[in-house]
Amino acid sequence: MQPRPWVSLFSGGKDSSWALHRALEAGHPVERLVTVHPAGDSYMYHVPATDLAELAAESVGIPLVSVRPADFGADDVADAGAQGDAELEPLEAALRDLAADLGGIGGVTAGAVESTFQTDRIRAMCDRLDAELFAPLWRRDPHDLADAMLDAGFEVLIVQVAAAGLDESWLGRTLDADALADLEALNDRYGVHVLGEGGEFETLVVDAPHMERRIELEYETEWDGTRGRLQIEDAWLA
Repeated sequence: MQPRPWVSLFSGGKDSSWALHRALEAGHPVERLVTVHPAGDSYMYHVPATDLAELAAESVGIPLVSVRPADFGADDVADAGAQGDAELEPLEAALRDLAADLGGIGGVTAGAVESTFQTDRIRAMCDRLDAELFAPLWRRDPHDLADAMLDAGFEVLIVQVAAAGLDESWLGRTLDADALADLEALNDRYGVHVLGEGGEFETLVVDAPHMERRIELEYETEWDGTRGRLQIEDAWLA
């Protein structure tokens, strides 16, 4: 029997890209990437530079489905649990539509590392869809994960920072061995997570083994004194 196709939850950031890479390495039949583009802040999803996921998907060679919900209103929330459930609804609806088109979904990849808030909801969604959850980063040592990404040839760009110790010089910096050493020092001093799991920083994978062409960028930096991001002015595949 032909296995049911898989879907990869994909933002273009390092964690979802690593989950996709590992799924492809394992031979899982990933036939669609799905990107949620939050209109504002979000409890469930990666926010910055998600429009570049379409370019990344072109480089990977797997069709991408974009989900564009209305603003979740995540900047003023009384019940975080209810907020997370509500934010999951447009993604689940999109996956149900995909399941109807593809004849079912065999598995879903996710880049969760430590967030039970996100992972519990995604796992419950997969149960409702009768799909396997593939979460190869889950509860792995962050230092080991970072080393594995670099050893595999991932080129990871930092596109947003929001934590003590992360100044404007980190915007546009490549997450290489030197950057990891600096992050470990910041972890000791300020508690900055080495993989940015607490939202300390966000990333974009511009090259990786599963990508045919590298993403090139032109950008400016935006900095307000305590946090900042890259303002992408142009992007293309080399």
